[in-house]
Amino acid sequence: MSLKKLNTVLATAVVLFTLYLGLSFVLPLEASFPGLPNWPSGDSGFPVVKGSREIAMGLAMGALLMTGHRLALGWVLLMVAVAPFGDMVNVLAHDGSMAAAFGIHGLTSALIAATGLLILRETSKARKATAPAPTAQPA
Repeated sequence: MSLKKLNTVLATAVVLFTLYLGLSFVLPLEASFPGLPNWPSGDSGFPVVKGSREIAMGLAMGALLMTGHRLALGWVLLMVAVAPFGDMVNVLAHDGSMAAAFGIHGLTSALIAATGLLILRETSKARKATAPAPTAQPA
């Protein structure tokens, strides 16, 4: 499998999971907040804020993936990796489960960041391959 195909599969998985996660917070389903010992109540607004954030990130990544803007997608994936990292810090700061903080949020952040780095590596190789050869300058 080529690097581009692997990156596309990984990015698609990140986009779909992010959208699924966002919808699971916004839709009136039983909300769960992995790792927090005292879950915010359903009427606190927390689920809608968290869900809206996830949906916005998923739509942005999905738009870049669908339109083929792979360099921008790589950078956006790196930026989006900050959100689960912040969730990890939030869980740890509020005496939540270390296993959930590192095992869910930390690994998610690492996976998203790794996908972004792989796409940036792919686009870097593609730019080098298509760059015109330097021309000799007159003396």
